[in-house]
Amino acid sequence: MTGSFGTVVFSHGKESGPWGSKITAMAAVVRDLGVAVESVDYRGLDDAGARVLKLIGIRPEVTEPLVLVGSSMGGYVAAAAASRLGARGLFLLAPAFYMAGYEEYTPQEVACPTAIVHGWHDDIVPVENSIRWAREHRAALHLLNSDHRLENQIDAICVLLRAFLTALG
Repeated sequence: MTGSFGTVVFSHGKESGPWGSKITAMAAVVRDLGVAVESVDYRGLDDAGARVLKLIGIRPEVTEPLVLVGSSMGGYVAAAAASRLGARGLFLLAPAFYMAGYEEYTPQEVACPTAIVHGWHDDIVPVENSIRWAREHRAALHLLNSDHRLENQIDAICVLLRAFLTALG
């Protein structure tokens, strides 16, 4: 894997932090593949636009090309920044697409392979939003028996992330 891309950058959700249980588990998978890891800390930054700008600002700090991984608010932040960062891939967990107040950040043009993982029982971001976006953008879509946090599916998410990164490499 080393050399196929430089860094996997994680973007956490609104109520989470840069090294929560999902990101920690996924980062271990990425490191096992020989790829560098970065996790952006958005705590205290509730404005989606400000988060997008912070993510775009990481460019000098990471090795390109990038793969962006985001959860919930971090999912649409990653997707919104993908074209400006020249992302090689997007791996999104329950991305907050088509949510009231965040419509401008639901990306309409993403030029890299994208995979979405969403829980069937999500009561925060409707699963229909990911189905719609995946259909419109021909993204891979994995629907799991889980809720918004996907905590009971961390092992499955890690398997999916490994497969996604391997396919990119």
